[in-house]
Amino acid sequence: MNRGPKTAGLYPCLFYDDAAAAITFLEHAFGFVRRFMLTSDDGKVVHSELTFGEDVKTIIMVGSIQPSEGWISPKGLPGVHQMLSVWVADPDAHYARAKAAGAMIVRELKDEEYGSRGYLAKDPEGNVWNFATYRPGAYWGK
Repeated sequence: MNRGPKTAGLYPCLFYDDAAAAITFLEHAFGFVRRFMLTSDDGKVVHSELTFGEDVKTIIMVGSIQPSEGWISPKGLPGVHQMLSVWVADPDAHYARAKAAGAMIVRELKDEEYGSRGYLAKDPEGNVWNFATYRPGAYWGK
C-alpha cells in the first residue's frame, strides 16, 4: 500500500485542452509545484499532480481532455461551473505574482466582511480560482 505524504482527502482533477500549457501557467502565475507528470506517446498529459507551493497537503491533478469520457475544458462553457479556493498566507503578494504573470483578475484584491482577504482569477481555460486567507470551518459550532 502506498503510504506517501499525508495529504488532504479531496483532490480536484482539472481537464484542459492544453494541459501542458495549463501546468506551466499554474506554476508560473499561481505558485503550484509539479510533482508528477505522465504523458502519452503523442505528448499529451495523461495525469499530473501539483502541490501548492511547498504544502504537499494541497494537491490538484491536471490532465488532458478526453471527450469520449465526457472530460472537457471549461473554456467552452457558457458560465462558471465551479471555483477552486486556495488558502494563502499573503494574498497581496500572491495577487501581485498572478497579475504580473498575466492572470485574468476576475475580482480585485479586497477585504471581506467575514475577515478574509483575497481575490479571484481565471486561468487561461476558464477555471476560476479564489486565493484568500479564508479557511472553511472558522464558524462551525458558533
